[in-house]
Amino acid sequence: MDTRFRPLLATDDPVLLDDLLRLAAAASTEVTVARSAVQALRSWSRSPLVVVGADLLPALIAADAPAHPRAVVVTRNHAAGGGSPTGTADRRPGRPRAAVAAPWNGGPTTGGRPFPRLPGDESELVDLLAGAAARGDPPAPTVAVMGGRGGAGATLTAVALALAGGRSGRDTALLDADPFGCGPDVYLGCDLAAPVDPGHRTGWNDLLHRDGRVRWHDLRPGLPGALGVSVLTWDRRPAASGDGAPGSDALPADTARAALDSAREGTGLVVVDLPRSFDAATTEFLNRADRVHVVVPADVPSVVAASRVAPRLRTEAPGVSAVVIGSGGELTADVIARTLGLPLAADLPREPGLARLLSAGRAPARHRRSPLARFADRVVAELPAAEPVR
Repeated sequence: MDTRFRPLLATDDPVLLDDLLRLAAAASTEVTVARSAVQALRSWSRSPLVVVGADLLPALIAADAPAHPRAVVVTRNHAAGGGSPTGTADRRPGRPRAAVAAPWNGGPTTGGRPFPRLPGDESELVDLLAGAAARGDPPAPTVAVMGGRGGAGATLTAVALALAGGRSGRDTALLDADPFGCGPDVYLGCDLAAPVDPGHRTGWNDLLHRDGRVRWHDLRPGLPGALGVSVLTWDRRPAASGDGAPGSDALPADTARAALDSAREGTGLVVVDLPRSFDAATTEFLNRADRVHVVVPADVPSVVAASRVAPRLRTEAPGVSAVVIGSGGELTADVIARTLGLPLAADLPREPGLARLLSAGRAPARHRRSPLARFADRVVAELPAAEPVR
């Protein structure tokens, strides 16, 4: 990160500074440290976030520090039950107590205090620091894919979209949100294309136990990937009961949210391969996706199954549309889309030689003339550009 635009930590309290540096590390955020008001003012205006220790607050007010759109005042309680700026006891001795982020108006007080103060916790500070690390560019567009029924081809469609992102020059993240699927990394042949040392491979199982947010730049070296696509997937090696085997627990919503934030800030395109469910993590992905494609084979059982999920999808996500595979006869793609109450995104023929390609471990959308590849290229071309944070 450019040193001119790092968050600023302004405090001369060594214990508080140690706490703040630890939280910055948890947020994967580089910071500038100022131990006096004079030092703080040198970086004040160009810092995206200013974290002020209560020890330097009087000096900064006396120095008439200019207005700042995002500033946080932090103090540290020395003992359990000790006083806090709001008079509220902190049950965690020695932990930072934070105010809300608020504009610094340059005045000595606001309602008797320099800032409106609220009891906060460490995760709030981590989120503020991680958010400040991102540049002001719009986040990467996010496309999610769900099958209208099991085995509809949602993972192949997600792989096709990710490959199209790679072909277009976008650094692409493919999030495998289905712990019971075979995994898009298998279709991509990631382990063959760019092997990752199993001891350093990163997956959802690792993120479940990680504190704080992490930059996609830091995750990428441990992710399987190929052709400009990095895949966040599940550890499918045999595991002992209770030690984080895939599917043993639902993916927590906060883990899903943190991974999606990281990918959107650090790449040019995010594709999410969704399970056919509406747990908290799936709902999180749907709520924040720019587009959602429901893959529906053109047969009556598939349409009946898809009709069970379509109403919920319309509620949870903007931009939901149907991708119909292999339509013909009276069951046309238009009829299927109208039955589901969704706009039609594509009417695709069945992939030629699909069984042969899959048995060889190859994704059909690797070939530009593949129907899936042509559809995916069109979708990606219509998406807004995003500049990833490196």
